[in-house]
Amino acid sequence: MLWVKAFHVIGMVCWFAAIFYLPRLFVYHTQALKEGDTKGSERFKIMERKLYRGIMTPSAIVTAILGIWLLVDRWDSYFSQAMWMHIKLTLVIILIGYHHACGRLLKKFAEDRNKRSETFFRVFNEIPVFILVAVIILVILKQPF
Repeated sequence: MLWVKAFHVIGMVCWFAAIFYLPRLFVYHTQALKEGDTKGSERFKIMERKLYRGIMTPSAIVTAILGIWLLVDRWDSYFSQAMWMHIKLTLVIILIGYHHACGRLLKKFAEDRNKRSETFFRVFNEIPVFILVAVIILVILKQPF
């Protein structure tokens, strides 16, 4: 099970790296559009698509599958009574929603229909930071805040 846990953490690190970077690309993409840089905009579309489909989504899938494996293995003996795990799972569900929101935003950029501002994406980019901090604290302390 330690191998499963190790690869779960590796998948999570890759997922978060992409989740932190994609909204940052949205900031730069918005700036390029504001400046009328169509070549830059097209380049960002490619980068965003490759990041989302090639790294972010596969990492999320690996993280989820291995996380479920770990849960199933220990649910009855441990996790069913662990409030911290229930909170963590709620945060993971929120993060999956964030992931899908990124996918919808990516589609809007691909179709040249983005209406959001650079400021919106700067704030949007901070949401997963709070989720990561909370999840790490929950996992290390094994108790709610």
